[in-house]
Amino acid sequence: MSTVKRDTYTPETLLSVAVRVFNERGYDGTSMEHLSKAAGISKSSIYHHVAGKEELLRRAVSRALDGLFAVLDEPGATRGRAIERVEYVTRRTVEVLMDELPYVTLLLRVRGNTTTERWALERRREFDHRVADLLKAAAADGDLRADVDIRLATRLLFGMINSLVEWYRPQPGGDAERRQVVETVVHLAFDGLRTSH
Repeated sequence: MSTVKRDTYTPETLLSVAVRVFNERGYDGTSMEHLSKAAGISKSSIYHHVAGKEELLRRAVSRALDGLFAVLDEPGATRGRAIERVEYVTRRTVEVLMDELPYVTLLLRVRGNTTTERWALERRREFDHRVADLLKAAAADGDLRADVDIRLATRLLFGMINSLVEWYRPQPGGDAERRQVVETVVHLAFDGLRTSH
């Protein structure tokens, strides 16, 4: 029986379990023993797939970061006025967060205690800077209100988006709810930031 289970266990299913346990216990509070029990496989079976828990963390946060950075290369993020591009990036960032909720949750909780965590924090800062640059460009174009501090607006925008990991829980067949969340975030942010033409 255990042979069948081991054979059907994939690196992807192991990663999914690890992310769930990291989010429940915290990365520092998770041991290989915890991962072994949660996965229902031996520690040696885990080591067959990965070098250790830090490799699982790197794979998990890479999945979240890859999704976020991919948004910046999409046509909607690279063409048109800066205000339209930053609005597009905001919409897509919320969608990626909802699609990859456990992975983005883990990414937002890393504290910088390991090499992987420091790497992830640096990549997050890079993403934030690229979005902030879009907001600055929109301000330079005259599309953002002059009385709004761009640094503060950037922090508030990310704060609103990132808070989704604390309360958003996808519901089966919840496409309408999902669209509503995306549109509400975009409207709340940009109705308050845009100049009225």
